[in-house]
Amino acid sequence: MLNDLWYKNAIIYCLSVGTFMDANGDGIGDFRGLMRRLDYLQGLGITTLWLMPFHPSPGRDNGYDISDYYNVDPKYGTLGDFAEFTHACAERGMRLIIDLVVNHTSDQHPWFLSARSDPASKFRDWYVWSDSKPPDANRGVVFPGVQKSTWSFDKRAKRWYFHRFYDFQPDLNTANPHVQAELLKIMGFWIQLGVSGFRMDAVPFVIATKGPKVRRPVEQYDMLRTFREFLQWREGNAIILAEANVLPDTDLRYFGDAGERLPMMFNFHLNQHTFYTLATADTKPLKDALLATKPRPPSAQWGVFLRNHDELDLGRLTPAQRKAVFAAFAPQPDMQLYDRGIRRRLAPMLAGDRRRLELAYSLMLSSPGTPVIRYGDEIGMGDDLRRPERECARTPMQWSDEPQGGFTEHPKPPVATISGGAYGFERVNAASQRRDPQSFLNWMERMIRMRREVPEISWGDFEVLRTSRNEVLALCYHWRNNSVLFLHNFSAAACTVKFRRVGAREPDTAPLINLLSDDHSEPDAAGRHTVVLEPFGYRWYRVGGLDYLLRRTEV
Repeated sequence: MLNDLWYKNAIIYCLSVGTFMDANGDGIGDFRGLMRRLDYLQGLGITTLWLMPFHPSPGRDNGYDISDYYNVDPKYGTLGDFAEFTHACAERGMRLIIDLVVNHTSDQHPWFLSARSDPASKFRDWYVWSDSKPPDANRGVVFPGVQKSTWSFDKRAKRWYFHRFYDFQPDLNTANPHVQAELLKIMGFWIQLGVSGFRMDAVPFVIATKGPKVRRPVEQYDMLRTFREFLQWREGNAIILAEANVLPDTDLRYFGDAGERLPMMFNFHLNQHTFYTLATADTKPLKDALLATKPRPPSAQWGVFLRNHDELDLGRLTPAQRKAVFAAFAPQPDMQLYDRGIRRRLAPMLAGDRRRLELAYSLMLSSPGTPVIRYGDEIGMGDDLRRPERECARTPMQWSDEPQGGFTEHPKPPVATISGGAYGFERVNAASQRRDPQSFLNWMERMIRMRREVPEISWGDFEVLRTSRNEVLALCYHWRNNSVLFLHNFSAAACTVKFRRVGAREPDTAPLINLLSDDHSEPDAAGRHTVVLEPFGYRWYRVGGLDYLLRRTEV
């Protein structure tokens, strides 16, 4: 088991080095620029940084097509710059996790170049080949409408190679023990340079069986235990945060019944139903998702999030539910992607409505798990729908109202900062919001600070309370004889909600102490609370004092 479950109460901030801050004026963000912004991130309350790929890459998939796992792309700096950066993080008490993209490599990786050029190469079996095109080659594509097949013919090798993603990203044969040994070597290398773990990309595909005769892939869960044991041996506190968009009935297979496999996974199931509730104010599917993903080992933790660098995947919703979310947040075809998702950032999805943005982040920060924030969302950045696929939400950070948003001094960077309109850097930037006490940035800082002071969310058990209003979600957490309670109104109308604290079998006089204002709540003689919630309103309460222990019962 881990010596220090630091990830249970962390605040994770995801960013791309190339779009965060440019220090040398070439139009591309770099590690020197990122170091200049560490104090900003520390002041925001961030405890852990997650860096998207910064390795050498042809750059055809935003760095997820890696050509060298043991180096830094020169446009971002050097290994020395990275080492200085990890030291600067440690000085501020901040941890660092990095993307581990090992389901596939770039087709320009030396391993694949050797594999395709020589049948006798030791790297030939590091990839997945077929003498003929498999009959199901068009099934299982990850990017419908963009990707045509999962098998492509290589003229040099005169064989077909498997690629779950784009054709320039051949899949590694992860069942090969030599490949598995290399994956451990990659992890060990970066652990030695100071990282505290990895966000592992596409985990279900990494551990699935692959090959031309595989009709129904089988997950090799023991691989996850091998990864975990290696990290425990090398650095007891290192973790893997897994990207695994799987159904709740398979969650424990990834975590392990005793938590011996993955310590963290993103809660995609909760994320998708969160957006359905934001779109419709119907909380029942969200409540069901909370309860369905509740079981997990004590050492395991969910990563909870709103938006990330990919599309908002709605593939787990029913067609009717997905249609409702599209209608609310992506009514135009160019706002949708891959027949299943939305490619917009959160602020434009919610029409810049401050009330709804606060509601969404209040919900995310109080959901069971560790919050993961996307860079720029703390100031309400927008997107550039003129850019292809997922690139529209990967524009440079907007620091000020200076040219290119203060991101770079280069007049024409490869990726332009959003300019003009409601979300241009002239109107949405960190500098102006820092000076405004009522800005969204300062609200986020206060909420993050409060979230870190409520460890019951990360460590405790929770109950979904019955309320008198379907549009209101009430969550109550219990940990070490302490309880906290959260209310969220998803309706555009004000409402009066009545509820009884969980486990109150007799009248209970414990008040609810508001953590965000002086608007506290006293129960009536029967132990019921009555709270008036404004449109899209929310409340964070601590229950009574330390002497009050709420008994837990089934909802």
